[in-house]
Amino acid sequence: LVCRQWQAVSRDEFLWREQFYRYYQVARDVPRHPAATSWYEEFRRLYDTVPCVEVQTLREHADQVLHLSFSHSGYQFASCSKDCTVKIWNNDLTISLLHSADMRPYNWSYTQFSQFNQDDSLLLASGVFLGPHNSSSGEIAVISLDNFALLSRVRNKPYDVFGCWLTETSLISGNLHRIGDITSCSVLWLNNAFQDVESENVNVVKRLFKIQNLNASTIRTVMVADCSRFDSPDLLLDAGAPPGRVFDLGSDSEDEAGGPGPGPAPARTKEGLRRFLDGLLDGRAQPQLSEHALETKVAELLAQGRTKPPEQGMANAHKLLIFTTGCLTYSPHQIGIKQILPHQMTTAGPVLGEGRGSDAFFDALDHVIDVHGHIIGMGLSPDNRYLYVNSRAWPSGSVVADPMQPPPIAEEIDLLVFDLKTMREAKRALRAHRAYTPHDECFFIFLDVSRDFVASGAEDRHGYIWDRHYNICLAKLRHQDVVNSVVFSPREQELLLTASDDATIKAWRSPRTVRIHQAPRPRPYPFISWFGSRRR
Repeated sequence: LVCRQWQAVSRDEFLWREQFYRYYQVARDVPRHPAATSWYEEFRRLYDTVPCVEVQTLREHADQVLHLSFSHSGYQFASCSKDCTVKIWNNDLTISLLHSADMRPYNWSYTQFSQFNQDDSLLLASGVFLGPHNSSSGEIAVISLDNFALLSRVRNKPYDVFGCWLTETSLISGNLHRIGDITSCSVLWLNNAFQDVESENVNVVKRLFKIQNLNASTIRTVMVADCSRFDSPDLLLDAGAPPGRVFDLGSDSEDEAGGPGPGPAPARTKEGLRRFLDGLLDGRAQPQLSEHALETKVAELLAQGRTKPPEQGMANAHKLLIFTTGCLTYSPHQIGIKQILPHQMTTAGPVLGEGRGSDAFFDALDHVIDVHGHIIGMGLSPDNRYLYVNSRAWPSGSVVADPMQPPPIAEEIDLLVFDLKTMREAKRALRAHRAYTPHDECFFIFLDVSRDFVASGAEDRHGYIWDRHYNICLAKLRHQDVVNSVVFSPREQELLLTASDDATIKAWRSPRTVRIHQAPRPRPYPFISWFGSRRR
């Protein structure tokens, strides 16, 4: 609305560069986003396209809303709640409820997680069984999105394995077998979503992996990353940054492989165990071991030589199975990664003991990430290459002396970023959100990642949005209670949903899309209106 000279000044690159670094408080050594065309457009992108304007509040749930998930098309989404329902919604300009499935008739206490399969024809819903407070049993239900019929139900233990799709018609569940007081074995099963028998309680299954758990740890929060998508264009997270630390701690060390030496591994293991027990009986074990430490040591020795080593190389990996685990205490402080090869992608073939010799009882992990803190959330970038992790750190230098008493955890939540292609930490942690519950009451806070942004819930009654390139917090989204889950629309990252303990789901859109949707429709020109009236 001004002369050309003023218009040119208002688009000056030096002006907008200075304004950008000042306004968003970005470090001066961070370069402009590689895909940006100008500093003005980049300022406008962060100012105008972040979904921070509340446009709708959904109050159909009767209790805390725990999780949200979008269909891949973006036309529908599902919500899970303490009211024990799974609700499926139509994502139009105004969101509307399509279907509500009550899971109480199946003895569920509440629903906690959902995921659409790749072609959006089936919905996986995970829940927790009614039972004593310390019960860890859950179940996974598969719901058809054509007629909302319940197709199958799969046992899931512990319930916070959650479950996930591996292919369009097969899903992963977990089971837990106790071996000692603090030693157990987690088994991950591949289940067919469609049952070939009349009873919905009988599953068509194949065992994928059997993994030893030490010091009261268990496998939880399974998810699958598709390696074939790693090379698709995505944000350059490491632009201008020094190389991150390597976190690959694969299971091929001498300690875990049983050590060098002649003879078969089981024979060496028996000899090592015999020497250890002899020393213990003779009083030579130094220092004196507690019962829990003794159980862990014996379990480690027994597993040596009875663990199938990881497959060599990642070149043949079709997909990666990712989950939380641990080795020091029951609180999840490590991320385990296991490659899934093409021949493992179907339930066809032998069910038990596939690919193992008679002595190979457990499967070794391919990679381990130790975050030195309590993991409370994980999410993958759209191209599946970057893993984002919500973690509450342990004090620096803390040592776990008792597996049943993990270190205290920080109130600040660190949002860590790991590159699954290079197996390196990709960027410094994002911070802003907080949590207050102690480690024994800590619960999962779901996060989500879009092309440009990452969002997370928090216990401070807010959802948060950061820019993935500049590592800056762009928006705080207010609720009346804890925000448990956030999810971007896969069709448009300018739409975000948040779910809270205040029993509501809120929809947030960017200022740009709000303006577009509220813009008045153009009226006909006066001449045309006058001409029409003259003809009448």
